[in-house]
Amino acid sequence: MTARRAAAALAASVLALAACTSQVGGQAAPSSQATGSTTPTTKSATTGPDDPFSGLSPCSIIDQALAGQDYPKAEPLVANPEHGCRTTKPTSGDTPGVDIGLSLDSGRGYKENVGNPSQASEGNVNGRPAVMEREPMNSPGQCDVWLEVKPNSRAFVLLASGSDTAKACQLVEDVAAKIEPLLPKN
Repeated sequence: MTARRAAAALAASVLALAACTSQVGGQAAPSSQATGSTTPTTKSATTGPDDPFSGLSPCSIIDQALAGQDYPKAEPLVANPEHGCRTTKPTSGDTPGVDIGLSLDSGRGYKENVGNPSQASEGNVNGRPAVMEREPMNSPGQCDVWLEVKPNSRAFVLLASGSDTAKACQLVEDVAAKIEPLLPKN
């Protein structure tokens, strides 16, 4: 997948996920898949005194987490510039490009709006509750992690690279592990 197609897939994923109402439920268990149920969501992402992300920049978080790895400076997402950013490392020779996005969503739990619940599993990143979703838009080479930030808030990390989903999931786990300590504590 070219960096341009990865960027388009990332943008489509962010827009599509904002409209979904699927919710992952159940308890974390090794090698298990999370189950999905449909639950209407009445809260929307907001900013205000209860926003744990107040004063944080998703672009600064991405840049700090990826420092020294030759990623260009993160840029705000077109669809959600106040709460989301992305960076793209272009294809180089046989190495596919990598597109990484981060969205900070207050007012939404980390289990809400998972686009492909049949490919999602619960676990944790550095001890923080999380959901990992393989091929969120049924597209090979994509993987995302939803991290809990306080009750009813989350950080969403999406990675698209080539067509190797297993490699994309390993990369997003690594990126999420670097982003996690930069997030507000639960």
